[in-house]
Amino acid sequence: MNDSHRFSAFGLAGRRALVTGATKGIGRHAALSLAYAGADLFVTGRTTGELESLVAEIRAMGRHAEAMTAELTDIQAVRALGETALHEMGGIEVLVNNAGIARIEPFLETTVGAWDETLDVNLRAPYFLSQVIAREMARSGRGGKIINMASQAALVALSGHGAYCAAKAGMLLMTKVMALELGPYNIQVNAICPTVILTPMGEQVWGNPARGDPMKAKIPLGRFGYPSDVSGAVVFLASQASDMITGSEIVIDGGYTAI
Repeated sequence: MNDSHRFSAFGLAGRRALVTGATKGIGRHAALSLAYAGADLFVTGRTTGELESLVAEIRAMGRHAEAMTAELTDIQAVRALGETALHEMGGIEVLVNNAGIARIEPFLETTVGAWDETLDVNLRAPYFLSQVIAREMARSGRGGKIINMASQAALVALSGHGAYCAAKAGMLLMTKVMALELGPYNIQVNAICPTVILTPMGEQVWGNPARGDPMKAKIPLGRFGYPSDVSGAVVFLASQASDMITGSEIVIDGGYTAI
């Protein structure tokens, strides 16, 4: 084997990662999985106590961890988050744009407020946070990984999810444009498209059997996902094992979109 290929395929020792929406569900599990693989973490969310608990758990693994709260509907807060993470960590090699919200409203009843909040958090914030982080990745010459948490709702229509589907579909094409423009700097940009994942947000939307069972029946594997079903893909995309993958999406949907 060529010496250039002698690496631990999924090892992240020496990598510094920023994970948004890290206090619950997919984000928390992904942050812990990245730390377990060797990465140091800067995590963000809305709840100070939950961030402190997460940081303590990561530090107990022997990793460096820092945190701050951030309101992602505020573009200045988004940019400040990126700059703070870069300053506190001395650089970022992995960015996981995980934070997201779902405001479930029928198309004919969708409000401007719900539309704006959904697109601000789910699309505008990851775009401009990535801009801050990618500028430093490019300047450093080390390259990097940007992982955008999209959804199966980026690929198929879901009733009541007009704003959410629009934001997540936009994230997929945003991912491709970022991959195209950042490729020359050795920055890989990819997206993950999960089905319903049993997080607090997933339980809120799909926990009622009257709503959840018909959706589950459309999934060939016959179940909803868990955060652990997604975090493995995050570690893979953050690692050297994915160095030749960019502008792609990994669909984690139990076969939902295969029908």
